[in-house]
Amino acid sequence: MRARIAMVAAGILMALWGGWKLLQSVDVHGLVRLPLWLGGAVVADDFVLAPLTVAVGWVVAQWSHRPGAHRTVGVVRTTLLYVGITSLIAIPLLLRQGTGVNPTVLPRDYLRDWLVLEATIVVIGAVGYFTFSRRRASSGDIGGR
Repeated sequence: MRARIAMVAAGILMALWGGWKLLQSVDVHGLVRLPLWLGGAVVADDFVLAPLTVAVGWVVAQWSHRPGAHRTVGVVRTTLLYVGITSLIAIPLLLRQGTGVNPTVLPRDYLRDWLVLEATIVVIGAVGYFTFSRRRASSGDIGGR
């Protein structure tokens, strides 16, 4: 019980310290924009990302019911997962490139780099897909669903 109280107290102290640092480092205009940005992130997650994820998961699940798909569905899901994660990480860089006062902050061609990364992930996924789809069923293989 004492450990739990100590951890709660430490969490509260860290939250207060973080709030204090936020108030010191962000101007009033930024403090007004912060809840708007966070609200936009919640809306984008709930009304764009979650339905898109469910739809893609449903399509992959329907596709995986065909004969022999049990060997390849993991590769397809993993490829889609990595494409989605890297795209979410790249979106802020792609949207902010070339804006701002200091042109040296985002000096790279992030669109090209992102496209090369996505193409690499898709090619590796395709190699894995064709590798697993051409395998013959072994004695330990279930043989379908």
